[in-house]
Amino acid sequence: MCLAIPGKILKTTGEAFIRTGQVSFGGIIKQINLAYAPEAKVGDYVLVHVGFAIGVVDEKEANRVFEYLREMEELDELEQDLP
Repeated sequence: MCLAIPGKILKTTGEAFIRTGQVSFGGIIKQINLAYAPEAKVGDYVLVHVGFAIGVVDEKEANRVFEYLREMEELDELEQDLP
């Protein structure tokens, strides 16, 4: 199943198609391509699919998705990346 996961942008670098950001997924930090969400800025929540932010969502929606994923025990893949 393909799924987009919400994450919070902590930092951005670059411009246009080479714009990336450090995005936190419940404390797990990943480098994400922001080219498909040019309006996204630090502090925003973005939906991320295969390393690309595909849209901006509000914090309430992001938290709702994380709660559903916890209930379904679908956060294991992210948690495996913890040191």
